[in-house]
Amino acid sequence: MPLEVSLKPSTSPIFSLQNNPPMIPSTFMALPSSSYSHTLLFSNFLKPNTLTSRKSYASSLNINRDRYPISVVRNSASVSGEPSTSTISDVFGGKKELAGIHSLVDSMSPPVRFASSIIVVAAAISSGYGLGLRFGRTRNAALAGAAAFGLAGGAAAYALNSCVPEVAATNLHNYLAGCDDPKAVKKEDIEGIAKKFGVSKQDQAFNAELCDLYCRFVSSVIPPGSEDLKGNEVETIIEFKRVLGIDDPDAASMHMEIGRRIFRQRLETGDRDADIEQRRAFQKLIYVSTLVFGEASTFLLPWKRVFKVTDAQVEVAIRDNAQRLYAFRLKQVGRVNSEQLMSLRGAQLLYRLSDELAEDMFKEHTRKLIEENISTAVNILKSRTRTSGPIQVVEELDKILAFNHLLISLSNHPESRHFARGVGPVLLLGGEYDGDRKIDDLKLLYRAYVTDSLSTGRMEETKLAALNQLRNIFGLGKREAERIMLDVASKVYRKRLAQAFSGGELEAADSKAAFLQNLCDELHFDPERASQIHEEIYRQKLQQSVADGELTEDDVAALLRLRVMLCIPQQTVEAAHSDICGTLFEKAVNGAIAAGVDGYDADVKASVRKAAHGLRLTRESAMSIASKAVRRMFMNYIKRARGAGRTESAKELKKMIAFNTLVVTPLVADIKGEPSDPATPEEPIKEESKNQFEQDEEEEEWESLQTLKKTRPDKELAAKLGKPGQTEITLKDDLPERDRKDLYKTYLLFCITGEVTNIPFGAQITTKKDNTEYLLLNQLGEILGLTRKETVDVHRGLAEQAFRQQAEVILADGQLTKARIEQLNEVQKQVGLPQEYAQKVIKNITTTKMAAAIETAVSQGRLSIKQIRELKEAGVNLDSMVSESLRENIFKKTVDEIFSSGTGEFDEVEVYEKITVDLNINADKAKGVVCELARTRLSNSLIQAVALLRQRNRLGVVSSLNDMLACDKAVPSEPLSWEVPEELADLYAIYLKSEAAPEKQSRLQYLLGISDSTAVALREMGDRVLPVGSEEENFVF
Repeated sequence: MPLEVSLKPSTSPIFSLQNNPPMIPSTFMALPSSSYSHTLLFSNFLKPNTLTSRKSYASSLNINRDRYPISVVRNSASVSGEPSTSTISDVFGGKKELAGIHSLVDSMSPPVRFASSIIVVAAAISSGYGLGLRFGRTRNAALAGAAAFGLAGGAAAYALNSCVPEVAATNLHNYLAGCDDPKAVKKEDIEGIAKKFGVSKQDQAFNAELCDLYCRFVSSVIPPGSEDLKGNEVETIIEFKRVLGIDDPDAASMHMEIGRRIFRQRLETGDRDADIEQRRAFQKLIYVSTLVFGEASTFLLPWKRVFKVTDAQVEVAIRDNAQRLYAFRLKQVGRVNSEQLMSLRGAQLLYRLSDELAEDMFKEHTRKLIEENISTAVNILKSRTRTSGPIQVVEELDKILAFNHLLISLSNHPESRHFARGVGPVLLLGGEYDGDRKIDDLKLLYRAYVTDSLSTGRMEETKLAALNQLRNIFGLGKREAERIMLDVASKVYRKRLAQAFSGGELEAADSKAAFLQNLCDELHFDPERASQIHEEIYRQKLQQSVADGELTEDDVAALLRLRVMLCIPQQTVEAAHSDICGTLFEKAVNGAIAAGVDGYDADVKASVRKAAHGLRLTRESAMSIASKAVRRMFMNYIKRARGAGRTESAKELKKMIAFNTLVVTPLVADIKGEPSDPATPEEPIKEESKNQFEQDEEEEEWESLQTLKKTRPDKELAAKLGKPGQTEITLKDDLPERDRKDLYKTYLLFCITGEVTNIPFGAQITTKKDNTEYLLLNQLGEILGLTRKETVDVHRGLAEQAFRQQAEVILADGQLTKARIEQLNEVQKQVGLPQEYAQKVIKNITTTKMAAAIETAVSQGRLSIKQIRELKEAGVNLDSMVSESLRENIFKKTVDEIFSSGTGEFDEVEVYEKITVDLNINADKAKGVVCELARTRLSNSLIQAVALLRQRNRLGVVSSLNDMLACDKAVPSEPLSWEVPEELADLYAIYLKSEAAPEKQSRLQYLLGISDSTAVALREMGDRVLPVGSEEENFVF
């Protein structure tokens, strides 16, 4: 039964192993006996020849194993751990019989035995003394006889007392063998036996019997083979050990001896099943022994040294058996309470189970309990007999919720720290229903509970909280749960809405919106979803009404009543009509379009008018539907036109124009309800004339474009062509502007060049068209959605392209003469390009040619600053023609010319302000260029002056010195040094004769480093230093 676990008694076979123990395997591996442990317990032990001698502990206790054998005896027990009465003799063996002196000693009490020993010795001495005196007749012989007989009597007395421990051990054995329940043995009885015979644990035989009895009892308490521990083994062994009064070292040696026997039995067996059983038995022995001796087990039980068992393997054995015991204890728990949780906590601590494992096991236990309920509910839900199925399903789910609520309340209990670990909300994670294959079953159960919660027509708060808990237990996502709840609630909402509508409650309500909102609140239903349901109901009603192809007045009234009752917005109503009625109208429009140019007759017109007005569509909705269908047809023409040549493309565009005029135009008129008579009212004509007049004013400057003028028909041609095509449905939003202009341009070229027909031998015949093609071009522009400005741009661009091609031939060298200007004016008139744009083209061509010439002159160094100023005065934009790097080179060249002009002048305003402005370069960068050139040129000018001095070139010397002064004026310098000072004096003397300004002479004296006395002497020498002569001048060195 779910959530309730009953414990059934079980039995196991009994067998005892006496002096010939069974063979035990040499390795013990941890068994995967439960879902809590899959870890190996032991690896291979030592080989048999490396085992510790089985007499190691027995020798320390001086136990004679041949006389007092230790047996591994196992018995079956009930679930409660009580040994069967019929198997008591198998635990300790049968009773032992006493014979001879042993029976005599058994019948004597210690005082009697002591007195009897004295009497025997005294009688022996007396008899020996009498016999010695009788036969030896001397005192010495009598004493010798007394001594001899006294020794014999003492030996007899000693023999009598030496068998006392054996008799006491036999009595102890017989006492326990005769007990119906070994656990009923009292310590006083054991002490009474020892006291009766005056023995203690110090006596070897008695202590050996105690150890043997303890070993037998331990072997009988621990379940054999694969049987699990019952949980009371440790308490039973500890109590029996206390009753016997055996010391821990002796008891521990017996536990180790049991382990040795199991180990030896592993060496001698070859059965796999027996091997598994012995390994399980060894695990249980380790676990029970560890709990019996507690902390002292680490040094009392040397598993590692004797059996080569690691600490980790011991921990695994303890963990696995603790898990089995705790799992067995959990099976006894049904609906938990605080006392049971405290008991579980105590059991966990007793079993030495970690909190983490205990928590996982408790959660798994609670999960399995609710999984039983879930399985029961799923089976009921899927069964064919569903008479009371939903009720039983809900009952099972209520049990799950009650159990979960109980665990939550216990987790919040003040004493929860004393409870078993893992108490809390139940989850299905990691269990049978944690997977995609079972999630559908959980969704069915959740849906069943939601359906039951809404069965009364409203959702209670308690049910809503229960649904949230159930969703958490099942692990359903929030969206999944909301989807299920929304689905069920939608059906209930529809049902209650139908009842309110048919019963008149909704119509009688003062506020329809308040009534609907209250209904949503009772069901905890989303108002937006309710609005969607209202829309679905309205759409369903609308579809029924338009089944015959039109809406009658009664249908309109019924739909209006439904809309008012359900508070449906006007926008939603229009969308529904546009969708449902629009589908029917779209069929009619598609039929009219499919009829083609020749098939749009009176029947098609009637069907379109009936669909447009009978379905009560608004004009905007009808035009939107028709526009989609027409534009799809237009795009088919466009696709074919793009994939063909120019002539074929123009023919496809012409077909599209005809389709627009003969099919689309009357279709639009029928949708609007306009008469098909081409005559139009006077007012629209006036309005159109007014708009045309405004456009004419705007495009007055384009009157010279002949192709544009031809697109405007005169009155005679307009009357001949009849009513123009419609302009409401265009491809403006379907094609980018560039593609629309390209299509318009293609047909414009067709209008200009005419139709080209290829004939044999590679010849072509061009057929010119009349002006009616330009009128079709105008209609094409309207179909493409081009504005007047965009069409004008296409015409102007084509005219400008033609004019540019011819102008580039005329202005090939970039020179604009009077004759060429006349040629260009003639070409302009031919193509009809306005004067303003023609001038721009001419200027662009000449500017391009001039820019190339200027750039060539700059790169060759043939353009000076003076010429640049002349070009700027002529209106030439040098900034766009000459790059900045070339302008900087011009500046550098101009400054270099100033430093090499020989004038000795440097005008900062001219260089830093005027020239930089003319060249449009950075002033700071210009100053950097001047400084660099001045420093370099200064030293070079001095070297050049000395060179010319040596060549006796007086004018050259003066010019070089002036260049040096110009550099110094741009960038003031320190006095210069020279290896031959006399040459500097000669340079200064020559410069004095050049009649230069005094300030220049003074500055040169400073730069050359000439002292004032030397300068005065050079002035006084005058012409004597350098006689005037052009051919032979005598220089003084």
